[in-house]
Order: sequence, then C-alpha cells, then structure tokens
Amino acid sequence: QVQLRESGGGLVQPGGSLRLSCVASESFPRSDTIGWFRQAPGKERDLVASISRSGGTHYRDSVKGRFTISRDDGKNTWYLQMNRLKPEDTAVYYCWRFGSTVSWGQGTQVTVSS
Repeated sequence: QVQLRESGGGLVQPGGSLRLSCVASESFPRSDTIGWFRQAPGKERDLVASISRSGGTHYRDSVKGRFTISRDDGKNTWYLQMNRLKPEDTAVYYCWRFGSTVSWGQGTQVTVSS
C-alpha cells in the first residue's frame, strides 16, 4: 500500500502563501489521479484540487485563481501552491491518490489568521 506524507502546513496571515507537499512512499501508476482534500472543523472533507492521468486539473470554485496543483513524477511528489490565502481556507489538508487502490495522507493543518 502506497503511503503518503504531507508537509508545509502552518499559520499564515490573510493574503499570504503556503506550499504543501505530498511524498509517496513508493512509485505508483502514472494513470492514478492525485490531489488534495481539506476538512474544516464540523464540515465534510472536500476536494480542493486534482490532476488526472492526462494532466488535466480540477479546482473547487473557491480556490480557482489562487491555488495551483502540480506534480513531479520523478520524485513521487505533488504540490499545492496556495496564494492569497483567506481565513476560510483554514482546514486540515490531506493529499490523496486514486487508482486501483486509494491512499490518504495523515493531514497537515493550515491556519489563516491575523
């Protein structure tokens, strides 16, 4: 089972930036879809961004134009660059891989507050 580990979360002021990283413990099929979810207290876990096998990206409306997902297959790593952060972006962020099996990271806290 491929294990995932996130890093890069933290506390940032509104308008600031963070870059999250997700490293997979081993290689996985390039056909897998990878991405990021987030879960705020008392809310459901929602998809934030994803990249499909074809390289097509998907973003939830509230982060379009501010967040960018990218991948480095050679490093089994993908990223979420988050710019112009807002307090409503505060959540635990989870990286995710979907293929013949599904993998989740343990989550990293992102807090946007002044």
